[in-house]
Amino acid sequence: MEPALHPDLEPVRWLLGTWSGEGRGEYPTIETFDYLETISFTHVGKPFLAYQQRTSSPEGLPMHAEVGYLRCPGGGDQVEWIVAHPTGISEVAAGTVDGGSLALRSTSIVGTPSAKDVSAVERDLVVDGDVLRYELRMAAVGEALQHHLAATLRRSDG
Repeated sequence: MEPALHPDLEPVRWLLGTWSGEGRGEYPTIETFDYLETISFTHVGKPFLAYQQRTSSPEGLPMHAEVGYLRCPGGGDQVEWIVAHPTGISEVAAGTVDGGSLALRSTSIVGTPSAKDVSAVERDLVVDGDVLRYELRMAAVGEALQHHLAATLRRSDG
């Protein structure tokens, strides 16, 4: 039996589930690339959503993954997101929820000694019915904050 959703998470209930689709990435220091992506938001009845993301090339080769937690303290319009990347970076972001959209901006990014320098990340997510769209902007390796990723995902868990 699945536990009840914690009341703090009502403003982000629309994120729950598994989403799959396609995206495109670009940045001045790399070649433009297409990718397949699956993300999931789950809960265990506590005041956080668990987040898991993985991408692969169109040919099915693994590319990137992220894990983390999304919180909505007090059930209001403020959101906090903690994300760990296998590249040695941990990202803490804060923002707002407004209906079916999230706007998040990094408040802290730390990296291991071998991680590339990432100084800022901004994420905007919008859900319209069974479609989730997001854009991610990044400032890294000496480049100013700019577009990096965009994807359109569809709810894949019914």
